Amino acid sequence: METTLKYLSDTKVSLTITVGALELGEAEQVALAKLSKTTKVPGFRAGKVPASIVAKHVDPNALQEQSLDAALNRAVAEAFASEKLQPLDRPEVEVKKFVPGEILEFTADVEVLPKVELGDYKKLSTKKEKVTVTAKEIDETIERMRAGLAEKKEVKRAAKDGDEVVIDFVGKNDGVAFDGGTATDYTLKLGAGQFIPGFEEGIVGHKLEETFDIDLKFPKDYHSTDLAGTAVTFTVTLNKILEATLPEVNDAFAEKAGPFKTVAELKDDIKRELTSQKDRESNDKYKDALITELVEKSKVPVPDVLIDDQMRAIERDFEQNLLYQGLTIDSYLTNNKFKDIEEWREKEVRPTALKRVKAGLVLAQLTNTENVSATDAEIDEHVEVHKQQYLNNPEVLKQFETEEVRRDIGNHFVTEKTIEHLVTLNGGTSVSSH
Repeated sequence: METTLKYLSDTKVSLTITVGALELGEAEQVALAKLSKTTKVPGFRAGKVPASIVAKHVDPNALQEQSLDAALNRAVAEAFASEKLQPLDRPEVEVKKFVPGEILEFTADVEVLPKVELGDYKKLSTKKEKVTVTAKEIDETIERMRAGLAEKKEVKRAAKDGDEVVIDFVGKNDGVAFDGGTATDYTLKLGAGQFIPGFEEGIVGHKLEETFDIDLKFPKDYHSTDLAGTAVTFTVTLNKILEATLPEVNDAFAEKAGPFKTVAELKDDIKRELTSQKDRESNDKYKDALITELVEKSKVPVPDVLIDDQMRAIERDFEQNLLYQGLTIDSYLTNNKFKDIEEWREKEVRPTALKRVKAGLVLAQLTNTENVSATDAEIDEHVEVHKQQYLNNPEVLKQFETEEVRRDIGNHFVTEKTIEHLVTLNGGTSVSSH
């Protein structure tokens, strides 16, 4: 077999492959073995017919077609392996010459994993942000804890900001109740900003068991296009008013908040937790910034097939997330002033896909250059960690036994190790946040 390689672009190649008589003979034997499974010959059991007998009983055209197919499949696989190329799609094959049993010449065009020229990944300028926790942040955390430990008691006075109320309400547009605008015994914290502007304010000052109307307009950017900018009337009945009494910040409060004897111990613990949280966030930002800088300093040809695959994945995940929020892609496009879905794909989806693909290609090249790998024991450990999240879902647990899922988890772990290695090469220390 002879192979000639030609680069059509940085990401696409054309292989011209010539297969001789020896390989074609072997391909014919493969075709005969395949055809023997369905060929019926008197005196022989199904699937037990010798190849020499099969050759006399099959349609010559069928044998030629099967032989050609077997020759093409083997030759393509061997050619890409010998050239150390990784195809990203099924090659486009064009037969130029075929004389059964003598010679086969064809071309195979396909996008391949491109050669990435890494920038100097050991001298990146990105620095990790320093983490600080202020007294104000600690105090804000304590205030949230006070709210969580507040004592609530029913009162007979008019509702005021900060109260928790239990209400019935019906929202109407032009006298007709709209979907999602009706509830019974709904608990609402006044001043928390849970409802559209004006709703909570409209309850303040009203008395227990009073029924009243609140006239409002939904915001123009409201997620439901049917209601965005619409004037509506909510008829509200105030069933219960609860006044919250916040506890004093003292040692008794600290004991209620956790295993602490003093406020000082509580504040120290809050500071540690906030520092740890901020450090993880800073660490993630640092890693992202390092990767972004390395991508910018590297030469990264991007195959169209990878961008298209990534765009489909992004679009699928995005629509799924919208569904969880009770939204549709059409409402998102309208609210964000996109002319149509194609404009959204070009302005939002494609740039994100391009960034992800480039980062993936750069990290894959860095993995190979620095010989980063994972042992079977490490992969087993990560598989077990993932399985812990699905202990109550036998169907999902079964998937972890497949080689495909194990390989995906292993690849993800190797990528994590590569990123950690990049951090270390640039003088940083990092603990994985995954």
